[in-house]
Amino acid sequence: MKTAHAILLAAIATGILLAAPFIGMDCFSPAQIFQDDLPRTIFFDLRLPRVLTAFLAGGGLALCGLVFQALFRNPLADPFTLGIASGASFGAAAVILLGLSGSLLGVPAISLGAFAGAAVSMLLVHGLASLKRTATGATLLLAGIAVSFLFSSLLMFVQYLSSLRDSFHIVRWLMGGIEVFGFGPVLGLLPWVAAGGAVIALNLPQLDQLLAGEDLAHSRGVSVRLTKNALLIATTAVVGAIVATCGPIGFVGLMTPHVCKLLWRTSHRLLAPIVFVAGGVFLVVCDTAARTLVAPAEMPVGVITALLGGPFFLWILLTAKDSR
Repeated sequence: MKTAHAILLAAIATGILLAAPFIGMDCFSPAQIFQDDLPRTIFFDLRLPRVLTAFLAGGGLALCGLVFQALFRNPLADPFTLGIASGASFGAAAVILLGLSGSLLGVPAISLGAFAGAAVSMLLVHGLASLKRTATGATLLLAGIAVSFLFSSLLMFVQYLSSLRDSFHIVRWLMGGIEVFGFGPVLGLLPWVAAGGAVIALNLPQLDQLLAGEDLAHSRGVSVRLTKNALLIATTAVVGAIVATCGPIGFVGLMTPHVCKLLWRTSHRLLAPIVFVAGGVFLVVCDTAARTLVAPAEMPVGVITALLGGPFFLWILLTAKDSR
């Protein structure tokens, strides 16, 4: 049954990825793409890069959510609830406020700001939770919420100091959206997701051991500190890159792992690629809906994921067992 589910997911994912670029305010046929200049330009410069960016972003967020939920042994942990997305958002907003531009080693300034914010937020969450000798999953979640509120307050301060133009730019960006042109954002996001995913993949067997408890994992030969640090660095880099490209898109990392774990109760080594594909397809579907439901206007995709994620978060909160 699990194999059948995986085959079905692969078939659905392939179909959605092939169909999504043809869907929009005006739907195109394959013949139009190769016969008319305007449909061809829209397809290759706008829709196809957007679908690929959404797939990478959704897959990366879902994979990071899976890691956080296992690492912290808390079903409510994801890049959004742990404050990492808020930290990355503040870093990017600070760059906008300061008017910084250019790049360092090919990395845009706004991306560097998002990376820095994500890293600081993760360090704060880990540091706050470590103040208690017995840091449970609930402690980490509460620390993440506190850090999220902190960076949300700093974001409001940045908006207050910003000009009307920059403030509108920040507000619109904070809603989350995959508004890309050309394949530059795809090529910029791909190395971070690939590198972070590779580090996560190498540590998936250890993640299964950590899920049973750090003491038990240590007794089985797992280097707990090294594994946790590697996973935290990898997930922080992936989330920072995604937020820098698309803004903070919430709840993808919360919903997708839960749905996949309900269908596939298996090891993380087998679950991780399923979660990545499911998360990518989920965000592609949400983004396709965002650019078609209110056409010719466009809804930020973060609004749709929030509308779906809010009730889902409450359902998990009410049904999940105490992680202590």
